[in-house]
Amino acid sequence: MSSGRTAAKEAKLRAILDAATELLVEKPTASLNDIAEYAGIGIATLHRYIESREQLMLQLGLRAVEVVEETLRRIRPVGEIGDDYIRELIEALIPLGDKINFLANETSLHYSEEMGAAEARVKEPIREAIRSLQSGGAFREDMSAEWILEVLYSLLFVTWQQVHEGRIASKSAAKLVIDTLYHGVAAGADRG
Repeated sequence: MSSGRTAAKEAKLRAILDAATELLVEKPTASLNDIAEYAGIGIATLHRYIESREQLMLQLGLRAVEVVEETLRRIRPVGEIGDDYIRELIEALIPLGDKINFLANETSLHYSEEMGAAEARVKEPIREAIRSLQSGGAFREDMSAEWILEVLYSLLFVTWQQVHEGRIASKSAAKLVIDTLYHGVAAGADRG
């Protein structure tokens, strides 16, 4: 198979996965027939790319990780991690909520070794950035980098859910996450 044909097939798979993501965010129980219809293809075409719902969920999870990795490559500074890294990270990840949000609730992915390895791979550069920010004084050193990473992930997932449900505006979501991460929710918290 030529590389052009392979690239075209890969582009078609990504388009199918993107359409499936959009639909599953709105209708988590959508069938493969629903997904094919939403993607504007026949079920036979869908089955050339995806054999089962389980395989679809794994492909969606891996696609989400791929998109996050691409995003991380674009924002990661060349040298020392600066104080703006977390703000840039959050601002870059918030628009990806539709690609990632439903995956938090897709239990079949919690048992996939491939997905676990992919998620660990995507978290590592963020964990390293957090450690750098800790040693630079931007984050507390009496908390583990793992804790801070999981708090950040949790804030992102809650934010995506709230945006999806229309409870907060997507344009204010990044600021809300940043304020909560750096200042908490206590009244009179230091705003420095």
